Amino acid sequence: MSQDEKNRHPQDAIPAEKHELAQLRVEEHDQESVSLDAQSSLDSDSDLSSPSLPTPATTPSKPQRTKIPAAAIIPVWILLSSTVILYNNHVYNTYGFRYPVFLVTWHLTFAAIGTRVLQRTTNLLDGVKDVPVSRTMFLRSILPIGLLFSGSLILSNSAYLYLSIAYIQMLKAFTPVAILLISWLSRTKEPNRILALIVCMISSGVALASHGELHFDLTGFLIQAGAVAFEASRLVMIEILLHGLKMDPLVSLHYYAPVCAVINLLVLPFTEGLEPFYEIAAGNISWAVLISNALVAFLLNVAAVFLVSAGSGLVLTLAGVFKDILLIAGSVLLFGTPITPLQIFGYSVALCGLVLYKTCAGK
Repeated sequence: MSQDEKNRHPQDAIPAEKHELAQLRVEEHDQESVSLDAQSSLDSDSDLSSPSLPTPATTPSKPQRTKIPAAAIIPVWILLSSTVILYNNHVYNTYGFRYPVFLVTWHLTFAAIGTRVLQRTTNLLDGVKDVPVSRTMFLRSILPIGLLFSGSLILSNSAYLYLSIAYIQMLKAFTPVAILLISWLSRTKEPNRILALIVCMISSGVALASHGELHFDLTGFLIQAGAVAFEASRLVMIEILLHGLKMDPLVSLHYYAPVCAVINLLVLPFTEGLEPFYEIAAGNISWAVLISNALVAFLLNVAAVFLVSAGSGLVLTLAGVFKDILLIAGSVLLFGTPITPLQIFGYSVALCGLVLYKTCAGK
């Protein structure tokens, strides 16, 4: 609009100028939106191409952890996991060192020292920097979860004093059922028909396996059931209290091992007293056995770090199922543990339910 026109029509000039100004602002906003969208697209592409959050330009990038193929790490994990179980059973029943509280405490003390050595010498525990633990978080999250973890470890190891390795592995198949039941009670998950059917399937399989057990021991059964309950509660509590904060097995061990070791030390005088120390002093079990036993358990946790990043949840579940089958077969071949056809059928039903549970949970 020209100056003369503005002078002749002053009442029309102001709205026209406002319209032009508004148009300019719209164009500027569109340009800003385009630039922001472009930046957002770049950030999104960066998130998709990187498994972790992008590091600031001013900080040096973290050294990448070596990724081991699943075909290589799964056999190592199965070997170490089976060795830990067989070795612990050997210590309890062959050496006669029947002190599970002391042995668990020893393992946790060894792990607490081992994780701190690895933190200073390798990049395996770089995840500790991403999980800052304040005093409040320690009291509200780490300590209660540590109590459940300690109870789970003590009870699961005590079960080997009463039950065979084969039967214990069968009872462990009930763990997903316990997790679902506790999750439903705590309202962290909503029940549905498919999961309810899987619960019935696993429960029926474990019940059949228990009914077919020739050397059923009620004390051992209740101890292992308590261990499953503690472990399931620990996993649900992690989901509730840590709000999705991710810890790999080694970082978890770094935080929980010292807590659980102290808890177990407080429990030790009221359960086993000084008897384990007298056995060691008398030479009934050597420090070489104790150190090698704790070392194998620690290496299992190191292998678990690589295992988690090597395959999907279903692959890991199938690896665990294969490991349990090998343990049961090994228990029969090495220790002559009798297994009935009813147990084999019941355990097969439970394993099918376990695989279905993992498949449905992943969807």
